[in-house]
Amino acid sequence: MKKSLRIEVVDALRGFAVMAIILVHNLEHFIFPVYPESSPGWLNALDQGVFNGIFSLFAGKAYAIFALLFGFTFYIQTSNQKKQGKDFGYRFLWRMVLLVGFATLNAAFFPAGDVLLLFAVVSLVLFLTRNWSDRAILITSIIFLLQPVEWYHYIASLFNPAHQLPDLKVGEMYAEVAAYTKAGNFGEFLLGNITLGQKASLFWAINAGRFFQTAGLFLLGFYIGRKQLFVSSEKNLRIWVKTLIVAAISFAPLYTLKDLIMKNDAIIQQSAGTAFDMWQKLAFTLVLVASFVILYQNKTFCKAVGNLRFYGKMSLTNYITQSIIGAIIYFPLGLYLAPYCGYTVSLLIGLFTFFLQVLFCKWWLGKHKQGPLEYIWHKWTWIGTDK
Repeated sequence: MKKSLRIEVVDALRGFAVMAIILVHNLEHFIFPVYPESSPGWLNALDQGVFNGIFSLFAGKAYAIFALLFGFTFYIQTSNQKKQGKDFGYRFLWRMVLLVGFATLNAAFFPAGDVLLLFAVVSLVLFLTRNWSDRAILITSIIFLLQPVEWYHYIASLFNPAHQLPDLKVGEMYAEVAAYTKAGNFGEFLLGNITLGQKASLFWAINAGRFFQTAGLFLLGFYIGRKQLFVSSEKNLRIWVKTLIVAAISFAPLYTLKDLIMKNDAIIQQSAGTAFDMWQKLAFTLVLVASFVILYQNKTFCKAVGNLRFYGKMSLTNYITQSIIGAIIYFPLGLYLAPYCGYTVSLLIGLFTFFLQVLFCKWWLGKHKQGPLEYIWHKWTWIGTDK
């Protein structure tokens, strides 16, 4: 019974994360910043409220939950193989090679690159630490989440006022991506996305502190799995309540400090500011995760979010198909509705797409054990075996 509940809450939480991602991506027009040139005053006010609400709740947090659960899934796979006396590590590396293929498929329709490629690259940290002790994994996770590179640049700037972060030309790359996206040439769009778009995304992740944060979240999810914290028990419930309290108390001062730091020079914004931005988002992410796990113990809440379990079980399929749908809706190579969709309309489109995907998930999982892309990933992961 405990195993079932653990799997259910993780599936539902993953579904929640992917749902939040699709809403953020729709508001961003899948990183295609074309919006109505003019709107009535009341709609502008509503749009701003929608933007502030969705981005405050989910931007940078949904991805973090996704990363956390990626590490947890690694624990499940590693643990299952260890029980059979096998090392999952090298099979996992092959699985990540396959993930690069899925990342390329998604990026083909997502001009700014794709987080799945970042996951595949950073996942090496899970391979290297798979046999470490719980304590070592937790300490390493904390070190990564402290954003050591950002603090190096901050300290370096104190000793040398001329110190600057490396100019990775991210702005120039995104400008080129925007240009060929607006041109609407399908071949140029696909080729540019899987080359320049992916490069721009990875370089942006470096500037944004995402590499170290992702590594830290992977290891934190791995640690949570080892400690069985998603298993329903009184002890774990107390841990999640404490996590909620500490994270909630930490969020406000971290957010305030981040805002204060962002009023300083560019180098301070890019170093210490990035670190504090990551920390306040991590605090809010833990608020969301802890709240979800605690509320999931309640039958009414569990029933209300029941559809998220189906959505979460097909997270890879849903994540990639939402990019394809978004490209068709917003980009010049499709319906090109971006100039007519403000934040409110885009949110409604995102919700409608989510509901359609949920219906498809329930239908598909009524006939199959896994989603279509999940099935391919599983079969190719275990190629050469009887799994």
